[in-house]
Amino acid sequence: MKIQKSYKKDGSESGILYVVPTPIGNLEDMTFRAVSTLNEVSGIAAEDTRNTKKLMNHFDIQTPLISYHEHNKQTRGPQLVERMRKGEQLAVVSDAGMPGISDPGSDLVKECIEGDIPVIVLPGANAALPALAGSGISTEKFYFCGFLPRKKKDRIEELEKLQSLQATLIFYESPHRLKEMLSHTHEQLGNRKATIARELSKRYEEFVRGNLEELLEWSAKEEIRGEFCIIVEGASFEEEEEDPFWWTHLSVIEHVEHYMEKEQMKSKQAIKQTSMDRKLSKREVYQAYHVHE
Repeated sequence: MKIQKSYKKDGSESGILYVVPTPIGNLEDMTFRAVSTLNEVSGIAAEDTRNTKKLMNHFDIQTPLISYHEHNKQTRGPQLVERMRKGEQLAVVSDAGMPGISDPGSDLVKECIEGDIPVIVLPGANAALPALAGSGISTEKFYFCGFLPRKKKDRIEELEKLQSLQATLIFYESPHRLKEMLSHTHEQLGNRKATIARELSKRYEEFVRGNLEELLEWSAKEEIRGEFCIIVEGASFEEEEEDPFWWTHLSVIEHVEHYMEKEQMKSKQAIKQTSMDRKLSKREVYQAYHVHE
């Protein structure tokens, strides 16, 4: 167990890592404390120094930048930790939003904790919570999923794990994978309520609210640009508490049709789910269903 007292009163100088959020679009979201912290530290570890330099120029911050990203973190991380061991106070920033959320800043935080270096996190801008708050979907319980895996098989497996989770789901997605992500989410989770939040805090901010089927149709018609946060309704209480053998009185055909009618699944997904429920091969279920047709 480790206990961190972030603000020591004994006057001793010790190294500190400040985790500093930066605006996700609107520069006015930069806090006074964030600006003063970046001015006071001896160095700023940045995911993309060119991008961060624009922010620093806007606020006239002269602190030296240090490149720290996914491809150099194995060597750069220990270097930064060593500087803090010697008493330096450093900051880490990402391209936008809260460092450590879907970026390598989390690795630097872990290294500092392991080395007994205090980590002080400033509150500030992020995409997940504004998207959730504006979605119109329950905020009582939520689960941050971040980016789903790139490979189709891994993505579907991850979505299958989320099927019975009652909490509202929060996803990040890039523009070139949005359509595929929505399609697989609809197939695996059914036609749930969902909201797309696009370009939050920027000039072209947009919320698209509806269900997954409607959002999928929208994505097929629109030119997909910007960064996306997708909020998806969690499983209902009935879904999570349902008897796992509820289908025993149904035939294979009725079982498949249940998923297609009640859960708005396509036949391929309904057959797959039926085969999983009954522990049959997909081929057996497929043949039974299509012979009926």
